[in-house]
Amino acid sequence: SIKMDLLHSNGVLIIQHLQRDYRAYQDFLNFMSHVGDPRNIFSIYFPLWFQLNQVVGTKMIWVAVIGDWFNLIFKWILFGHRPYWWVQETMVYPNQSSPCLEQFPITCETGPGSPSGHAMGSSCVWYVMVTAALSYTVRWKDKSAVTLHRLTWSFLWSIFWIIQISVCISRVFIATHFPHQVILGVFAGILVAEAFEHTPAIQTASLRMYIKTNLFLFIFALGFYLVLKLLDIDLLWSVPKAKKWCANPDWINIDTTPFAGLVRNLGAFFGLGLGINSEMFITSCKGKNSCKISFRILCIAASLATLQLYNFVKIPTHTEYLFYILSFCKSAAMPLTVVALVPFCVHSLMRTTEKKLN
Repeated sequence: SIKMDLLHSNGVLIIQHLQRDYRAYQDFLNFMSHVGDPRNIFSIYFPLWFQLNQVVGTKMIWVAVIGDWFNLIFKWILFGHRPYWWVQETMVYPNQSSPCLEQFPITCETGPGSPSGHAMGSSCVWYVMVTAALSYTVRWKDKSAVTLHRLTWSFLWSIFWIIQISVCISRVFIATHFPHQVILGVFAGILVAEAFEHTPAIQTASLRMYIKTNLFLFIFALGFYLVLKLLDIDLLWSVPKAKKWCANPDWINIDTTPFAGLVRNLGAFFGLGLGINSEMFITSCKGKNSCKISFRILCIAASLATLQLYNFVKIPTHTEYLFYILSFCKSAAMPLTVVALVPFCVHSLMRTTEKKLN
């Protein structure tokens, strides 16, 4: 406990330093925090990559969902505090006022703080993207191509670490994480992504496998929560702390609670399984049009545009269980749209156009 208090207090000093000396970069750091948001995986990265390479897109969702599930379990095990409430309750500063940490609209996360979900989600999905891009260049054999591969390797991994460091600094800057929490998140995300580099079976998973995996993830998480609750250990202990110490009650969002993230990921996972095993996917993405660049570009553009419309769908938050059900449905609809609905519509449009031309 003394060592952890020392780690936290040193972390507070770093946060104060960042908030004081990096004020000019506030907008950039807030933007990088949004870049690291795990929800971007489903609304931006996945639609792009799935149409370019279905293997990479599928792996991205598996990595994101399993990684975020592990993040939830680790958060429940580690009981990590967040800076913005820790400074208000700690006894480290008994004879002086607690340090003043500025809060922002995205500060008031309600789940435990360790490891960082943003850092973990960002590192795992960017790891998948970088390794996928390098897999194309590693096959080059001649000397000039080998040199180009090395330069590409250096460039892409440099970009990877620049993004991860920026996301980590941004999460520390807004006082929602301590430095050790974001570092742990980055390396945990890399481990999860690397594990899926050696798991080719996910590419041929049936809908039954997706449902079984979904049920396992949900039952394990819920069972873990209920067992510890019977032992008088409340895994939602962080929610009242967030509500108590958040500077603005309007910044508290049910979407940041532990179960909200779990439901969102399970919905996306189910939607992917449903889409990949649907007739619409087989007809469009496995048909003759799937090899055409125009088909892929149209699918990417239509998918990104359609998914942005989902942002206008506001789920009511007055009833918690209703929120979870609707959140699951909305999350399932997103990959289903990318994998099956949009490609099928584009395929049908192209086929109709071809018939008219003939």
